[in-house]
Amino acid sequence: MSAQPLPTTPVEQPWDQWIPRYMVPLQPKRMGHYFTDVLILGGGLAGLRAAHEIDPSLRTMILTKDKLEESNSSYAQGGIASVWDPEDRFDNHVQDTLVAGCDLCDESTVDMVVREAPLRVAELIEWGTQFDQLDGQLVLGREGGHSHQRIIHALGDATGKEIMRAMMAHVRERRNIEIVEEAYIIDLITFEGRCCGAVVSIQNRPPVLVWANETILCTGGCGQIFRESTNPRVATGDGHAIAFRAGAVMRDMEFMQFHPTVLYIAGSSRTLITEAIRGEGAFLVDQSGYRFMKDYDPRLELAPRDVVSKSIVSQMEKTQSSCVYLTLKHLDANHVRSRFPGIAKVCAGFGLDIATDAIPVRPGAHYMIGGAQVDSEARTSLPGLWAAGEVTSTGLHGANRLASNSLLEGLVYGSIAGRNASQSAFKRSSTELRVLPISNPARTPTHPPFDLADIRNSVRSVMWRNVGVQRKRERLEEALQEIRRYCSYVLAHDLETVEAWELQNILTVGLMMTQTALVRTESRGVHLRTDHPNTDNAHWRKHLSLVR
Repeated sequence: MSAQPLPTTPVEQPWDQWIPRYMVPLQPKRMGHYFTDVLILGGGLAGLRAAHEIDPSLRTMILTKDKLEESNSSYAQGGIASVWDPEDRFDNHVQDTLVAGCDLCDESTVDMVVREAPLRVAELIEWGTQFDQLDGQLVLGREGGHSHQRIIHALGDATGKEIMRAMMAHVRERRNIEIVEEAYIIDLITFEGRCCGAVVSIQNRPPVLVWANETILCTGGCGQIFRESTNPRVATGDGHAIAFRAGAVMRDMEFMQFHPTVLYIAGSSRTLITEAIRGEGAFLVDQSGYRFMKDYDPRLELAPRDVVSKSIVSQMEKTQSSCVYLTLKHLDANHVRSRFPGIAKVCAGFGLDIATDAIPVRPGAHYMIGGAQVDSEARTSLPGLWAAGEVTSTGLHGANRLASNSLLEGLVYGSIAGRNASQSAFKRSSTELRVLPISNPARTPTHPPFDLADIRNSVRSVMWRNVGVQRKRERLEEALQEIRRYCSYVLAHDLETVEAWELQNILTVGLMMTQTALVRTESRGVHLRTDHPNTDNAHWRKHLSLVR
């Protein structure tokens, strides 16, 4: 593992053939306008942490797609990874992250994030987050890939919910910050090579233009491009798509992490079963009750997520089953129910007692490792645009994210993005914000002759079947051909609803992910090519980038 930055190879494609610059007509003289010093797109943990850093004298607007509570951050179960135990060391956390990242992490990024972790956790406590404690000390859990107890959690298995509660209350106290809910970001505005704000539909009304001196992208993930996902309904890759259309460099788009254990019951939503449940000692067994992880990895259930997901899929194929099972019946029943109250409640709704019954699980799309490339200052390649959280590619995760490093990344890079955007906006605040001469003429009619829901379901099924846990050339080419065909007419229309814009973004992200997955002819981390099963450091220890 070298401390030198890894090389990056661009994936050249005629992207303009399928993906237009803007998704809606832009006619500034006929549209509404808003002005703010700093515009934050996304109200998850990264966005709220960025907002805290904005100078109180600067007007700040946070746009969130749904209610503020509806984000991947709120649904995070496990916790935040941080060196806290005196027996743990920063070097241990760094090494665990590098190993999980399969030789593709940026070592300086990993070191910086790991060393900032205790400070960021202390801030959360200061701002009112109630982490789980015992005798006045934080309770530390363990998850796959970690060598020490360092997972700080809250409400047992609802860490994100508690952190977001405290952060929302903290941000709402800031008088310079306006929070706008149910605001769908359609596109970023660019003029003369600089980001100048966003095109937004607020509460399903016609698009308006929000002009800003500095914009921070914190829109989260894209799990909903797959049929099976732990992500909430809002995670349709909007930020990835708008950044790409605006000309930002996207990196590592082939790396989607599939969480090994997602509740698999007919009629249920695909609820995440936190990795912490295996950290507490749960076993993975197949339909015969056989504990199969010993056949795949000596770390058993505590192997990194990519290993466990691949092992589950292999065991499902071997046994011709649709799922495997988590069992905790060998553990203390009272402890299990009190440690995981949220999961216990969900499973109870389907007649399952997590302390005694086997929980049916299988992998599902969980976390997007790739995204808008940012440097150590949270700066994207597009001037005026900063980014933090799951929408980015920072180099922290490499080819596979270590459990509970995601909330940590959002906190660290959120603080960096907010601080730097604030400083830049403060310098530009003397420059009066104004309407710039942008335009995008209308294209085809706004009422398309196709069924949006049907295409969405088809695309998500294609992505799950052909670009899921296991990939190979023939299936990737089939997916690419089908996605391009949908793009050729769905993205050619000016559409008017959130459902339609989401579909256009799902297609855009699906196209990027499939193309890069086809190009990377090796297996590394979460990217498993069954036709290229080995990791090839000689040719592929590098990043893949895309720019429109």
